[in-house]
Amino acid sequence: MPHRPSSPDHVQAARRAVRITVAAGVGFYPAVYVLDEPAVALYALFTPISLGILSPLPGSGRDRARVVLRALPVAMALTALGTALAVATAPAVAGMVLVGFVMSFGAACGPAPAGAAPGLQLFYILACFPPYAPDTLHERLAGLLVGGTLLMLCELLVLPAPEDVSYRERLASALEVAARAARAAVHGHPADPGRARELRAAGQSLRLSRLPPAVRPAGAGRTDRALAHTGGATRRLLDQLARAAEHSASASEAAPTKSPVDPVSAPLLAAIAAECLTMAENLRGRRPVAGPEALEEMVEQFLTTRTRATLARDPPSSRTLRRQSAVLAEAASAVTARAALSIAIGGRRAVRGLPSEQLWYAEPPAVVLWLRRLTGNLTLRSVVFQNAVRTALGLGVARLVAGSLDLSHGFWVLLAVLTLGRTTAGATLSAVRLAVIGTLAGALAAGALILWAGETTDVYAALLAPLMLLAFTVGPIAGIAWAQGLFTLVVSTAFAQLAPVTWRIGEVRVVDVLTGSCIGLLCGVLAWPAGAATEVRRGMTALLQEAAPLIPATVAATLPACAPQASSAHPEGPEDGERTRWETRHRLRLAEAAYAQYRSEPATRHEHAPDWPAALNFAIHTLVGANWLPRLAARDPDRQVPDALVGWAREAAESTATAATRAADFPAGGTRVPPPPIPYPSATSPDAPAPPLPPALADVENWLVTLRADLRAMNDGTSP
Repeated sequence: MPHRPSSPDHVQAARRAVRITVAAGVGFYPAVYVLDEPAVALYALFTPISLGILSPLPGSGRDRARVVLRALPVAMALTALGTALAVATAPAVAGMVLVGFVMSFGAACGPAPAGAAPGLQLFYILACFPPYAPDTLHERLAGLLVGGTLLMLCELLVLPAPEDVSYRERLASALEVAARAARAAVHGHPADPGRARELRAAGQSLRLSRLPPAVRPAGAGRTDRALAHTGGATRRLLDQLARAAEHSASASEAAPTKSPVDPVSAPLLAAIAAECLTMAENLRGRRPVAGPEALEEMVEQFLTTRTRATLARDPPSSRTLRRQSAVLAEAASAVTARAALSIAIGGRRAVRGLPSEQLWYAEPPAVVLWLRRLTGNLTLRSVVFQNAVRTALGLGVARLVAGSLDLSHGFWVLLAVLTLGRTTAGATLSAVRLAVIGTLAGALAAGALILWAGETTDVYAALLAPLMLLAFTVGPIAGIAWAQGLFTLVVSTAFAQLAPVTWRIGEVRVVDVLTGSCIGLLCGVLAWPAGAATEVRRGMTALLQEAAPLIPATVAATLPACAPQASSAHPEGPEDGERTRWETRHRLRLAEAAYAQYRSEPATRHEHAPDWPAALNFAIHTLVGANWLPRLAARDPDRQVPDALVGWAREAAESTATAATRAADFPAGGTRVPPPPIPYPSATSPDAPAPPLPPALADVENWLVTLRADLRAMNDGTSP
């Protein structure tokens, strides 16, 4: 039989198992057999296990060591708190609820806090159980520091995890793809059918839900927010270039000859290509960082040249103006990416020319940004808040039951709640079923081992390290049943060296795991049992309903003659529009978080769900138009629009907003997205020649076409 190579996941699991085993063993054995300090040994053993196995720390060895270093003071504080509150069951339960909520809610702060949270909770769990022994606190903290220090050293020196491709490098590569496409469009080369696919693939590679947690710019600080904003604008640019390439490919099938782009668009496309390459070099540190001023000047020149061409004796065709509008939208995306990048890398506090609400995070101090992230998730509609409440209640009830029933090794009850809880009731039930099977098998094996070895600690000492290596390698790969069974053997052999044990230790673990499993399952059934499946639908509904009124309001601000009627329900004043944009951004962040969790849950029940990314794109494109269209139109020295075309714009905006409101209900058969009203060149008298197309109206049309395409995609696709 040919040799089957190991997968990268298997190799990484084995390397991690070696690091954890070395760190735990080097701290445990001397504490037991040299110092005779059981408390030091216990914490030296469980610190690498909690922060290395129970906590899925993201990143390379250096990244993980940094997270462990930052987590150690928190672990020490939790250990001290648990030691103090172990005086009685009531304060221990209250502390468990508080710690469980705070640690779980920390997931809102980014991947590193989210990854460290489960392991950090274990330090409070270990310390809050009897016996109440505050005099042993210094021994516990000493063992914790030994275990944490050894884990950091092993993460750095013992088979360290390799570096992931950074988000900056991924972003730089995507910008180079965009630059090649823009440069090809300048010279009018016939579109390669694979170019659009390459552009869309580059855009998908920047989706945060598709990236390893360690490289996601998901923090609340200015740099992460700016990098995420840069990535979003770059994805939008790639999508716009892909759409243009598809149109070019369709046109080249009819006329395969080289057709240069119009002279008005060519300089701006060339500037976009150059700016993309410059941004890629900035991300790699090869060139000083600048703001978007140069590209902004090119946009202003483009607007002036386009207006002159429109007012000339032989104005450009509607098709040319539509293409120019698409290029202008691409430039707007590039300007946004450049402005955000200048903040991410250069730390600029203000960028000239862009709407302040687009770069709202540039001015506030870091503390304010973090508070906004946390307070924004203090709502029942936040999946982070829901998970924190579910975890806190489960751990609190588990601590109450374990303390009230005086369960031996009661912390295993809480450990079961912590490790087996899932975001959906169905997934929790599946995990519990497998965990019980594995624990029963592990308990039988542990009982047989103890009956055979008796009180011969040399046997347990010889078996502990190989068992840890086996458990930490096989468990993450083979699944929950294997992980629980092997971990039962590990804790049994460890405790057999700390104090005399009987074969009934396996029985105790089975009872505790069953108790914790029942509590976790009960909490999963009672508290948001559907996980993100329900919340993502509710969040997308609220997002679309909030974004829809921005469409006619934006058209009204872009075309002053197109102000809404007095009876319109859409916001009329600038303050109303600003409030709606802020609320839409807030709803967008909640919906993105719900979708990220939705992607992590089993998708078998959601095969026929709507295309949630299309709904997110609709909201993003709505916000982009609301920010950019009025600003661009204000620079047009002559944006007079005939009344007939104003009527078309109002009707098109209202019908698009109505379609979005109807689509927000996500009906089973989808929502019909009507075509735009009567095309505006025909809105005048049939005998009169078609009027020249006002540039501002072409920009509005391009925006509305994009929004309608997003709404149709919600019906045509299914959520990945």
